[in-house]
Amino acid sequence: MARQLDEQIAGRFPVGQRLRVLDVGMGQGTQALRLARAGHQVTGVEKDPKMLGAAREALAAEPEGIRDRVRLFESDGRDTGVHFLPGSFDVVLCHGVLMYVELPDALLAGLARMLAPGGLLSLLVRNGDALAMRAGLAGDWAGALGAFDTDSYTNRLGLEVRADRLSVLTGTLAGIGAPLHAWYGVRVFTDTASDDAEIPGEAEVEALLAVEERAGRTDPYRQVAALLHLCGVRG
Repeated sequence: MARQLDEQIAGRFPVGQRLRVLDVGMGQGTQALRLARAGHQVTGVEKDPKMLGAAREALAAEPEGIRDRVRLFESDGRDTGVHFLPGSFDVVLCHGVLMYVELPDALLAGLARMLAPGGLLSLLVRNGDALAMRAGLAGDWAGALGAFDTDSYTNRLGLEVRADRLSVLTGTLAGIGAPLHAWYGVRVFTDTASDDAEIPGEAEVEALLAVEERAGRTDPYRQVAALLHLCGVRG
């Protein structure tokens, strides 16, 4: 997904431009720190105190120049209008958040307002059109049958959460003034890998990433990916 995001940033902004980035639901700060290391000004928002603490700990280990480019806030992302002026950011990330939001339209509209004209909105969501894939590939036929008729699923944390469909989000993005510009699949072949799976060697990792990257931009493979990465552009 980082490669996909970098591709979209490179295609929209001049090389070397220091971007203003808002990362909503940043978790432990993986993308926020990566973008700060690339020279961008990053504001991270996270509601989970433990995740926010991990992000602050990771930030503290960075050189001063990178620390100075990052601001962190405790928030669930719904009150961005309180903290920031409309148009304050060139890039807004919302990765792995919508599945925890029952009615995401208001959140998305607020995030779109944070974008400057031409700004990029990057969403990572669970693919509601492919919920039967994980259960089916695991031989859980009852689970696969049930997944065809629902937008809910149980994630790896054991929580009942919600998936999103590409067609619905395409309409939502158009309605909030940040129409869909590009979309990718994420975890096409690797969604069934266990969390404690042994990390392969460097050459195998590079081959895996090359295959996932190719599949993530190619039909029909991206349509059955576990996750969808959607990129909207503010008009």
